[in-house]
Amino acid sequence: MFGVAGSLQFGLRVPTAEPPANNFTGHSHTQTNQPHFRMQLPDEAVEFNFQGSVCPHLETWTPLAELQSQHLIRAEQIDGIKQQMMQVRQSIGSDRTMVNPPAKMLPQESGFIDLPSLMLDQYRRKGENSELGRILRAAGKLREETDRVVVLGIGGSFLGAKALFDALSHTHHNELPERMRHGKPRLYFEGNNVDNDSLQDLLDMLENTCVDPAIKEERWGVVVVSKSGGTLETASVYRIMRNELARFYGHSPESLRKRIVPVTGPSGKLRELCLADGFKEDEILKIPESVGGRFSVMTAAGLLPAAVVGLDILALLLGAATMTRRFLEEPFDRNPVLQYAAVNHLLNKETGKNTRVMAVWSRKLEALGMWHDQLLAESLGKQNLGPTPLTVVQTRDLHSRGQQHQDGPRNKVVNNLFVKGTRHAPIQLGMADRNEDDLNSLSRKTLPDILSAAFQGTNQAFADAARPTNDLILPTLSEHTMGQLMQMLMLATIVEGRLLGVNPYGQPGVEAYKKNMTRILKEMPSKGSSAMG
Repeated sequence: MFGVAGSLQFGLRVPTAEPPANNFTGHSHTQTNQPHFRMQLPDEAVEFNFQGSVCPHLETWTPLAELQSQHLIRAEQIDGIKQQMMQVRQSIGSDRTMVNPPAKMLPQESGFIDLPSLMLDQYRRKGENSELGRILRAAGKLREETDRVVVLGIGGSFLGAKALFDALSHTHHNELPERMRHGKPRLYFEGNNVDNDSLQDLLDMLENTCVDPAIKEERWGVVVVSKSGGTLETASVYRIMRNELARFYGHSPESLRKRIVPVTGPSGKLRELCLADGFKEDEILKIPESVGGRFSVMTAAGLLPAAVVGLDILALLLGAATMTRRFLEEPFDRNPVLQYAAVNHLLNKETGKNTRVMAVWSRKLEALGMWHDQLLAESLGKQNLGPTPLTVVQTRDLHSRGQQHQDGPRNKVVNNLFVKGTRHAPIQLGMADRNEDDLNSLSRKTLPDILSAAFQGTNQAFADAARPTNDLILPTLSEHTMGQLMQMLMLATIVEGRLLGVNPYGQPGVEAYKKNMTRILKEMPSKGSSAMG
């Protein structure tokens, strides 16, 4: 048990089950209809420390104490919100089982909460015939057929997959030779904008590296992700890529189906197009109607690209399911979801900290930060409310935004995301014959030592200026910890939406630009190119 301003550590011991031959690494989809698996994962504890946001007990007045009283929250404020947090949790728990929610609660897209455990349970019972079995089978097909896979999607149909790929794959995965990738395809992302030159660069690369479709190393495929199927950016690029695939492989429907995997909702334009192209229902992977796009990382939208490059999507789902269980069962003092939501909400409401900085202390987590930006902005940015998210990469951005965060307007809270462990042995500075750089005194220090010192030093500088910080500490980057982290952030966002009094589901503001864009396009004269007027 920790004090209110203490460091909360939440570890877990993963439930076991009986594995199929592939041990759920995502590298094979061979299994029986009744899989029995025993998956052993190490205890991986993630620490949440919000001491940097709580005002210490003030004995005497000092200029710093005055600033702390104005810009940090008090322990009694956290105690005072605990009962409300329990009520919010109970409400969310009830909402997720509601069959016919009232109109004022629509849209209601809470299916992501129970989805990880449901998918795992279905896989245990149905194996290859489950949704997870179909995802693994589709990933295996793409690995067997292609050396390059282009993922088309925008918003939640792209950001979660990109976050997992960047965090858990080799930083230079696409540049590695095939033998070092162990047969895993290169992965590219498009359809998240309508940038003519960016798309042409991708097409040029494919045209010049994929020449003979008879050679696996020169074959490519597409994963197209759109829940509605009507998002213009993704739909436009998919039409172009579909034509390029037909030009490369020929117009045989069977040939195209080998290299295209669609991921969409139960209905919509993309599903209709794929059925017209001859796809069978079980070849079209599903985003459930009850799961919103930005909450879809634990559906095929995020799991399929992850499985294509060999990530362990079973461990990812186990981490997410465990975090959901903690959220629903643990008291406030041991509940990272409730604590994270409460502390950030109080800083926003009581001290005006309406800019929420996610400071990731690894470049591999920058895409995770961008995923979180969308999650927070689209969920809470309603009715003139909601914090403004901002992602920075440390220590890189200490040399750009650091000055403003230290001395600029006092409207920010910094949530640090720090990874303790490294995948590779720490790199040491070492001694040098020439010491003009004056680093020989640090010769026994490593790059992780320098990063840790920068992390501690930055937090100390913020504390000395009464700038609030919270720390999310991951022991290492793994599928298991990423599953916990992403589910925690999604759940905390829903909780904060309830505290703000806004519906965290849906994105009515986004629809305005879509309607205008469609209208303008229809009014625009048809021609090969047009200048902006």
